Amino acid sequence: MKHPALFLWLCIAGLVFTACGPQQAPQQAETVYSNGTIYTVAAGPTVEAVATAGGKIIYAGSKAGLKKYIGAQTTQIDLQGMTMTPGFIETHGHLMGLGFNELNLDLSGIKNYDDMVAMVAEAVKTAGPGEWILGRGWHQSKWDKQPETIVKGFQTHDKLSAVSPDNPVFLRHASGHAGFANAKAMAIAGVNQLSVESLERDLEGGEIIRDAEGNPTGIFSERAQGVITRHIPANNEERNRKALELAIKACQRNGITSFHDAGVGQQTINRYQAFKDQGKLGVRLYVMVSGPDRELTKSWLERGPVIDTADHLLTVRAIKLNCDGALGNRGAWLLAAYSDMPGEFGMATLPMDYVLEIAKAGLQRGFQVCSHAIGDRANREVLNQYATAFNEYPAITNHRYRIEHAQHLHPDDIPRFAAMGVIPAMQAIHLSSDRPWAIDRLGEKRIKEGAYMWQSLLKTGARVINGTDVPVEPINPIASFYAAVTRKTLSGEPAGGYEPAEKMTRTQALRAYTLDAAYGEFAEGFKGSIEVGKAADFTVFSQDIMTVAEDKLLQTKVMMTILGGQIVYRQQ
Repeated sequence: MKHPALFLWLCIAGLVFTACGPQQAPQQAETVYSNGTIYTVAAGPTVEAVATAGGKIIYAGSKAGLKKYIGAQTTQIDLQGMTMTPGFIETHGHLMGLGFNELNLDLSGIKNYDDMVAMVAEAVKTAGPGEWILGRGWHQSKWDKQPETIVKGFQTHDKLSAVSPDNPVFLRHASGHAGFANAKAMAIAGVNQLSVESLERDLEGGEIIRDAEGNPTGIFSERAQGVITRHIPANNEERNRKALELAIKACQRNGITSFHDAGVGQQTINRYQAFKDQGKLGVRLYVMVSGPDRELTKSWLERGPVIDTADHLLTVRAIKLNCDGALGNRGAWLLAAYSDMPGEFGMATLPMDYVLEIAKAGLQRGFQVCSHAIGDRANREVLNQYATAFNEYPAITNHRYRIEHAQHLHPDDIPRFAAMGVIPAMQAIHLSSDRPWAIDRLGEKRIKEGAYMWQSLLKTGARVINGTDVPVEPINPIASFYAAVTRKTLSGEPAGGYEPAEKMTRTQALRAYTLDAAYGEFAEGFKGSIEVGKAADFTVFSQDIMTVAEDKLLQTKVMMTILGGQIVYRQQ
C-alpha cells in the first residue's frame, strides 16, 4: 500500500457514510390508534399511540413518533378518549355451550321454580309433538323463594311435568353439573322407581336423586345426566354451525379475542378446523381435549399436540380432566362434610389413578393437563397426582399444568401451586354469584381460609388467570374483572366486599385477562401485551377500567374488538 494514510481516511469515510447515510424508512402502518389511554401490560404501563401492519404491532409509543408510520393508505383511528388494552382472553369457557345458550331456553335470569315452569309452558306452545325442550342456567341457591317440596336441596319434577306432559324436557343446572328432567324425558330413558338402582350401577361418578319413597325426583347429578342426554336427538350440523357462529359473535361483542375451550370432542374440533379453513373462525381458540373420553384422549396422546404457529387461530395441546362436581349441587369433593348437609362430601368424578396416568402421559407427549377441581379435597388430590408425575419426569419443567377453578382450597395447599408451577385458572365472577350462599355449604371458617383465594395465591408467586366458565356465567369480562377487584356481587354487596384482603389489584386483574392468560396457553410471546412484534389483538372500552370509580365500573361497554389488526366488532 503506497498511501496508507489515504486508505485509512477512505475507510473512516465509508464508516461515517454507513452510519450517517440514508436509513431504511419505517414500515408503513395499515392502521394507527391514538388519542386514548392505551395500557400495554408491558414494561411501560401506557403509550399514546399504536401502529399495526400485517396483523402485528409495529409501533407502540408517543403520538409524536407515530407520524413516520402513517402513509397514504393508513387508516387512522381516533380513540376519542376511550381505553385500549391487549385483547381479552377467556381462559375457561365452553364455546359451543355459549352458542347453544342463545338457541335454547336461557334460564339464567329466572328468580324461582315457578319462573322455570312458566318458561317451559311457553315453549310447549310452539314445540311440535314429542319435540325435546332444552335449556340451561337455573340455580336453586339463587332463587328468591324455595319450592314447596325439596329433596337434597333440589326441586322435584311434578310442576314441570304438569305443564309438559307430551314433550320431554331437560334443563341443565347453571354449573353444568346437574340436570332436571320431566316425567316424559324420564319415561323415554326408562327411569322409574324400579330401574334407578340398576341404572346407577353403570354410572361412574353420578347420582339419580330420589325421594323418601325411592321415586326419581327429576334431578340427575354429574355423570348421571348421561342417562337422559343419550336419548336427546343429536343436533344436526346446520344447528351446530349456527351455534358456533353465534358464539363467535358473542365473543367479539364482549371484547374476547382468544378463548380457552375447556373440554371438547373430535367432532367439535373438526368443526373448528372447518371454520378456520373457511376464514370464519373470528376468535383465537386454545382447545382442551375432553379427558373423560378415554378413546379420544388416547388417540390424541398418540398423535401429539397440534400447535398453530402459522395463523395462531386453532391450537390443540391440552387435555381437560373433570375431577369433581360443583358446589351448587354439592358435588364438589370436600375434605370435611358439607356444613348444610352432614355426611355429604361430594364426589370424585374420575378415578385419581386415571388422573395420574394422564398427568404422566401429558409430560411425555407434550400436552398440558387442565383438571377441573372445585372442592378442597379434589384440589389436593389433583396436586398430589401432578406432584407424583413431576417427580417421575423431573427434566420436564415447562409443563404449565393447570387446575381449572381451584375454588376452595385447604390453606396448606395454597403455596403448592407456585411451588409446583401449577396455574390456578379461576373465574372471579363465581364469587359474585356463589359467595352469598357458598358460606352455607362450607361454613365461615372454610370460606375465610380457603375460598376464592386470589391474592393469597398471587403472593406465593402463582399466576392466577381469569375467565367466566361461560355459559355457567355470561361471557362479559367486565363483570369478572369487577368481581376480581371488588369481591362484591354485581348488585354491589356487601360494602367493602367479601374477604377484602383477597381482592386483586386492577393491575393484577388486567394481567389475569391478558398477559398471564396468554401464559396459560404458552402464548405470552405472541399476544397478551401491546409490544412491537406481538399480535394486533386489542379490546377498546368506553371508559378507563383501571381508574374509573368502582361503582361505575360495571357500566363499561366494549366499543371495539380488533383481531389480528382487523376490527371484528364495533359498537354502533
